[in-house]
Amino acid sequence: MNYLKATPIQEMAIPRILEGKDLIASAQTGTGKTAAYLIPLLDKISHADHDHTSTLILVPTRELAKQIDEQVEGFGYFVQANSIAIYGGGKGDDWDKQRKALETGADIIIATPGRLIAHMQLGYVKFDKIDYLVLDEADKMLDMGFSDDILNIVDKIPAKRQTLLFSATMPNKIRTFASRILTEPEEIRLAVSKPAAGIDQQFYLAYDNQKLPLLAHLIKTSPKPVNSMVLFTSRKSEVNSIVRTLSKLGYEARGISSDLEQDAREVVLRDFKNKAFPILVATDVLSRGIDIDNLTHVVNYDTPRDAEDYVHRIGRTARAATTGTAITFISDQDQNRIVAIEKLIERDLDKQSITEELGMGKSPVYDPKRFSGLRGKGGSGRGNGGRPDNRSRSNDRSRPPRENQPAPAESVPVAEGVEGEAPSEKKRPSRNDRRRRRKGNSTAPTAEQAPIAAENGAVDAGSVQSAGAEGATADKPKRRKKRRRPSGEKRTNGETAAAPVPTPGVE
Repeated sequence: MNYLKATPIQEMAIPRILEGKDLIASAQTGTGKTAAYLIPLLDKISHADHDHTSTLILVPTRELAKQIDEQVEGFGYFVQANSIAIYGGGKGDDWDKQRKALETGADIIIATPGRLIAHMQLGYVKFDKIDYLVLDEADKMLDMGFSDDILNIVDKIPAKRQTLLFSATMPNKIRTFASRILTEPEEIRLAVSKPAAGIDQQFYLAYDNQKLPLLAHLIKTSPKPVNSMVLFTSRKSEVNSIVRTLSKLGYEARGISSDLEQDAREVVLRDFKNKAFPILVATDVLSRGIDIDNLTHVVNYDTPRDAEDYVHRIGRTARAATTGTAITFISDQDQNRIVAIEKLIERDLDKQSITEELGMGKSPVYDPKRFSGLRGKGGSGRGNGGRPDNRSRSNDRSRPPRENQPAPAESVPVAEGVEGEAPSEKKRPSRNDRRRRRKGNSTAPTAEQAPIAAENGAVDAGSVQSAGAEGATADKPKRRKKRRRPSGEKRTNGETAAAPVPTPGVE
């Protein structure tokens, strides 16, 4: 397993776990938290000679479940311990395999909460003798909404057990949650939310359409060869397009996201670990707990939503006291996120602007106060030639006015179909207006002029009816019955209706 020396988290956690105490442990990504609990638990299993499933490990992602399963296989080779990984997203026959494995039993079960709950609801999962419960990457599981599932699982296992909670961050919600499932826990906290010292953090201001050309330049000029790079994007819809663009630029790359089938994801991840290709484009599915040896570069194609996610992403490199490079692109709409990252890591970051000197056009100006809140209004930094002001006007114009509040003056005369007109701003013609238009009544100019004036705001609906009444012929009834449409006939909003059937005695 290539373990030569225990890391600080391992040195502090292993003795306390062997003593049987509940534990809350937090340390930065890549410090060996998995081994910190697996090694002592396997030692306990080997000496206890259990005839039942003794250990349950809950994790947020299937990748992490599979990785821990492989680590148990490596660590447990000499202690005759076995494990099962329970997760979703595979083929149809995977369910049957998991069901049979759960019925047969194993020393250690590693599972994602949602999939395990699905098996438990069918009645064949027996956890009445669980001795050890581990929550790995607990903060991520809570962020993903697994808290209710975890509590449901905890209710089905013995109250007398040893519970271990491992997390890369320690927000208040983790402490509150831990108080519900742990008993008088001891706490270990090491350098929470601080990137490893060996990471060279580089930040570049760039619009979205400048990012990949800029990345190609950085790869060519990197003092450290790009042997293995993970590029993180927050939008899984962009994974394939980024892969195609990198391929056109001459770089071999593949993508992985939650949309990819489990077998295909495993193939891509295995090939990347085996150095079959140098660049892996991924979503945050790889940001937690995935151990990839000798990762030289990490790229944040867009700034992570949460400051903690930034620490987890760049923590994929410089693992186990090595060195690595982390590149982060900053667009105008992401600048407020950089402020949060600087606050979390307690460090001012150097933001470089080099796109103009490379002939790619001007980059965004770093001004978080000006661009605060721009994300979410529709701005994307694409296709506007690097003009944030134009995009801001577009976003303000596309926002519909509040209810019962008049639209801005510049949006009133906009024609139908033109950007900037909210659907609620158009006035629907009155029933009499539509009748006159269908009938083609030209005997009363005032009736024809009234609807035009009404659309321009000159008169209201009541004025239109008065104008129609005055321009009507003497024998025309003041009120006409509503024409009954044949069954099944519908008129869609904005659709011109067919001419009405003439009423006898009315011209």
